[in-house]
Amino acid sequence: MAEEFIHGVHAVAAALKYEPGQVRGLWVERQRRDARIQGLLDEAAGQGVPIQPVTRAELDRLSGGVRHQGVLARLVIQQSACVEADLPGLLEAAPEPALLLVLDGVQDPHNLGACLRSAAAAGVQAAIAPADRAVGLNATVRKVACGAADRVPFVPVTNLARTLRSLQARGVWVVGAVGEARESLYQLDFTPPTAIVLGAEEKGLRRLTREACDRLARIPMAEGGVESLNVSVAAGIFLFEARRQRGWR
Repeated sequence: MAEEFIHGVHAVAAALKYEPGQVRGLWVERQRRDARIQGLLDEAAGQGVPIQPVTRAELDRLSGGVRHQGVLARLVIQQSACVEADLPGLLEAAPEPALLLVLDGVQDPHNLGACLRSAAAAGVQAAIAPADRAVGLNATVRKVACGAADRVPFVPVTNLARTLRSLQARGVWVVGAVGEARESLYQLDFTPPTAIVLGAEEKGLRRLTREACDRLARIPMAEGGVESLNVSVAAGIFLFEARRQRGWR
């Protein structure tokens, strides 16, 4: 187990709602007594979470200078990330054809947090990422994810291409998002068990990852517009096209 501080009203509220057993204490700026902070204090008090009124300078020190909105929470992080060996069980436990999100080397914690929020909203069974050269579940990811980091199993893997081949052997259709692909995502069938693979912020999918995909697809965009979308935006578009095809209205 490890301990870390999370900061910001939304992140702390999500922690108290979704992982109350992991919250070990709140640090709140003494001068803040507005409705949002009071709601957090009431929730923490109801769960028996210790509350420490402190100065803003102390919050600045504890947060490392990150914008904290007057509140921090200390979490005891248990095994928040799964391991690769858990994937078969996650697939078998899926109540419908599995939908997985695979992120190939995303390094920006804000992007990872936003991707996890989209994954949680879309009912994804797991998010998969390389263990090396990619961001993990840190405090910034948890803040941006607003609780999604603990609702979507996050699986770091040693060899992403090998993991994709293992998923294919279990009947999972692997679709890679590539800007220059000939096919649009709207031409593909996302109703079978599917893993949607998106690349890093600037480099996209690595060669071995791309070669491991069954199909490659692009997001159609207007001519003369932007060349590519933020990875979290692209993730949302792909995931919710899959959900649309599966009957969500």
